[in-house]
Amino acid sequence: VQLQASGGGLVQAGGSLRLSCVASGRTFRRYGMAWFRQPPGLEREFVAGIIWSGGSTDYADSVKGRFTISRDNAKNTVYLPMNSLKPEDTAVYYCAADLKDWGSRTRYEYDYWGQGTQVTVSS
Repeated sequence: VQLQASGGGLVQAGGSLRLSCVASGRTFRRYGMAWFRQPPGLEREFVAGIIWSGGSTDYADSVKGRFTISRDNAKNTVYLPMNSLKPEDTAVYYCAADLKDWGSRTRYEYDYWGQGTQVTVSS
């Protein structure tokens, strides 16, 4: 499975971006998907996750109410619209796929990773 993340960029605080992650190589629909991020000098952290059916989502407290994860299985794509961005949202954002579809927040449960897309929020 190959994951290709896109949509990052530079935005002012309070602005919005939408990240996308396209999967290829194997059947996409059976995977749980998630977004993680890695701020400069810090560990990679969970941001949001969605199970294969789309019926359950999960968010880190720091992004709840501002970010929304969704997926379009017909397009093998998962999305992360991000609103009301803050400087502390600055990070490299990674999408990840979990073959077990557990909806885990733990990075080590994920089997495939995209290359990351940089999000920079200026104050």
